[in-house]
Amino acid sequence: VHFMAESAAILARPGQTVFIPDPRAGCPMADMADISDVEKAWSEIGQVGNPGKIIPLNYVNSEAELKAFCGRNGGACCTSSNAEKLFKWAFSQGEKIFFFPDEHLGRNTSHRLGLSENDLLLYQPEMKLGGATPEQIRRAKVILWKGYCHVHTFFKVEDITKARQAFPSARIIVHPETPREVVELADATGSTEQIIKYVESQPKGSTIVVGTEIHLVERLAAQEKGKHTVVALARSACPNMYKINLANLALTLERIEQGEKYWVGRVAVPEPTRSEAKVALERMLEYG
Repeated sequence: VHFMAESAAILARPGQTVFIPDPRAGCPMADMADISDVEKAWSEIGQVGNPGKIIPLNYVNSEAELKAFCGRNGGACCTSSNAEKLFKWAFSQGEKIFFFPDEHLGRNTSHRLGLSENDLLLYQPEMKLGGATPEQIRRAKVILWKGYCHVHTFFKVEDITKARQAFPSARIIVHPETPREVVELADATGSTEQIIKYVESQPKGSTIVVGTEIHLVERLAAQEKGKHTVVALARSACPNMYKINLANLALTLERIEQGEKYWVGRVAVPEPTRSEAKVALERMLEYG
C-alpha cells in the first residue's frame, strides 16, 4: 500500500523510480496519526517531561512525514518483526518511548520486554495532554498513540475460545497488531514472516489457527495442503491491500513501457522529508 511505496522511494538509489499500481491503496491505521497531531503531542509531552530523554519510535506502517519526524528527533522506525529490538535500542538511548501509530503493537512489545500496564500510557490525540495528567506522563515508560489496524482488532477473545473448542490440539498464532487480551490466549504471536515460518515449522499433520489478514491465511492453507491444516481464526480482510492486483500491476507495467508521459502511480518523497525519513528507516534496517 502507499506507505510501503513511500518507504521504497525513500530508500531508492539514484535513477530508480517507484510506482504503486493503485494510488488509492492506503492504510486507515497510518491515517490515524498525522504530522500536526504528532508534533503537538511531542510538544505537550516534552513540556511535562525531559524531551532529551524521550525517543520517538514509529511503526513503518505510517506516512513519510512521521518517519521524517523520528529521523530528526533521534528516533527510528520499526517493523512488527523487529519492534522488540528497536524498543531495546530506544531504551539504550533514553528513558521513555513515544510510540505511534499502533497502540497494540506497542503494548504487546512492551509486555514481551517485561513492562506492565502501569508502565504504559495511552495518548489520545483528540484530548488535551492526551487525556493524561502530567504525573502519568512522567511516570510512563512507553507512551502509546491511540491507533489500530482494523484487520487485526477484528479478532476477539471469543474467536480464540471457538477455535479451542473446534480444534482442541491446534496451535494458535496471531499478529502483534492484535489486542493484548487475544494475544495472551494464543500460543504464539508474530509478524507476517514469523507466522509463515511458524506454520512451516510445525510437525506434519498439525492444525494451525492463524489470526491475520485472510488472504495470507488462504495462501498458507493452499501452500501447506497435504502437510498441515491451516485455519483462519476469523475472516478479516484488508480491502486496501487487495487493490494491488494483477490487472492494475499489468496496466502500470504497460504504461511504463509507453514512456514517462503515460506514467500513473509514480511515488516520490520531496526533500527534506526524504532524507530525514531515511535516517529513521536505516536505523530500522540495522536491526533486520
